[in-house]
Amino acid sequence: MTAYQRAQEAGQEAVRAAILDAATHLLVTEGASALTVRGISAAVGCSTKVIYTLFGGKDGLVQALWLEGFARFERRLLAASDDPDPLVRLMECGTAYRAYALAEPDYYRVMFEGALQGFVPSSEALECSRRTFDILTAHVAACLEAGRLRGGTAEEIADLLWMASHGATSLELSGHLTGEQAEQRHKLLCRSLIRAFQTSEERTPP
Repeated sequence: MTAYQRAQEAGQEAVRAAILDAATHLLVTEGASALTVRGISAAVGCSTKVIYTLFGGKDGLVQALWLEGFARFERRLLAASDDPDPLVRLMECGTAYRAYALAEPDYYRVMFEGALQGFVPSSEALECSRRTFDILTAHVAACLEAGRLRGGTAEEIADLLWMASHGATSLELSGHLTGEQAEQRHKLLCRSLIRAFQTSEERTPP
């Protein structure tokens, strides 16, 4: 049974997801030249007509790859934590960043490592990506409002946390850090950066 046949049994959304997953994997493993409607249909086991019907062609599919990646990322961040402590929620947001990259490495490379060379995101795609950063910024803002952090704006601190988490995660995906060591280093990095903005009374990491 092909990926397409399995997805058919689960409905149209599953078919759409199967096509996007296959396209993302082809792009990351074989390069942009492999991202053709014919190549994707062969990988999934469906006709090219299915792809044209769902996405309107290659350009629509490329936009959909970006949107799907950030939609999954957004869901992961939103589900990260409902702890009443804003500092804990902030730490869990960083943990969710790494967890998403490990669970969806192909999408992560499309979203953050330039796999879609020459791609110009639509206004909808840019808004989708912006929402994920807004989640992190909101957690930082909650910490500032509660007096748990100081020394920068919510956007500035969120930028630094994103940069740190992205760097550590990308090194792990590249094989420079592995397993338990990578997890420990990521936590230490996030905690150390947060600690730099904590008030003197808050210098115990969450």
